[in-house]
Amino acid sequence: MITEADTCRKYVLPKLTDVGWESEPHSITEERTFTDGRIIVTGTTVRRQPQKRADYLLRYTRDFTIAVVEAKPTYKSPSDGLQQAKAYAEILGLKFAYSTNGHSIIEFDFTTGKECELSSFPSPDELWARHRNAVAIDDSAVPNLLSPYYHLSGKTPRYYQEIAINEAVSAILQRKRRVLLTMATGTGKTVVAFQICWKLWSSKWNAKGDRTRKPRVLYLADRNFLVDDPKDKIFAPFGDARHKIEGGVTVFSRELYFATYQSIAKDERRPGLYREYPRDFFDLVIVDECHRGSARDESNWHEILEYFEPAYQLGMTATPLRDENRDTPISTSAIRSTPTALYRPER
Repeated sequence: MITEADTCRKYVLPKLTDVGWESEPHSITEERTFTDGRIIVTGTTVRRQPQKRADYLLRYTRDFTIAVVEAKPTYKSPSDGLQQAKAYAEILGLKFAYSTNGHSIIEFDFTTGKECELSSFPSPDELWARHRNAVAIDDSAVPNLLSPYYHLSGKTPRYYQEIAINEAVSAILQRKRRVLLTMATGTGKTVVAFQICWKLWSSKWNAKGDRTRKPRVLYLADRNFLVDDPKDKIFAPFGDARHKIEGGVTVFSRELYFATYQSIAKDERRPGLYREYPRDFFDLVIVDECHRGSARDESNWHEILEYFEPAYQLGMTATPLRDENRDTPISTSAIRSTPTALYRPER
């Protein structure tokens, strides 16, 4: 009897290879485990549910996964793995799911909601064209979206961080100027913010579409340790591009600026240090813990966001939108990325 492993080796992998999924820059990841398994507590007993593992992930580039494939033995129906493939695709934020018994292939396209039977897998270029059409990304924005992550040793983004990074970048490239990123506490919002900045910075995205310069980013928080720790640790690969605005001094020669609201807001001595920068100086403003009271209309900190209105603004929070924080101004395009498995990712 032909097993699932036999099906993969003899039929599925050759079909994927034939249409180009193992040709650079495209690739196939086999037997990819993407969750550690949910922790279940019953009284004093703790157990972990099985990990979630995809048979194949199809990557248009190393850092851009586009589809999931589930394989079943040849004696089963090609549709037997479709529900599992669809479930994995939804968890991973993918738009295409496939199930196969090695002979026939069933596709589910989340962009159209349609299911169909195929004799061969779509090529990377075909699937990418369909993805681009669904997300409405211009030709000029493709290099920004496909720009690689910064791969810190041992710090490859978790699956839900990949979703947050790619969805946030996609939203910005779709010219959605106000984006809200909601992630649970401990799941690495700062790492996500770093990778978003890295992709946009290294691919020379900016609000004006000027391909000759890298973007200028302002990272705002309401406490010094929420500024200093990211600047000195996670954002260290940016090197001399970083600068912390403090001491009443304005610097215009850097690209990645960090500041607390208090250090640039108006006070009894000055109308606001932020006003020394042109209103369109920053291409992107990132607001950490944006649900806090700094967003209230009566706050002079709110004036900072209003002043830099021409910039794209990305708010980050672990607090979903509720009546008590409905004053959060950065909520036009909400992105929520919450891990299915219950664990704290490495920081």
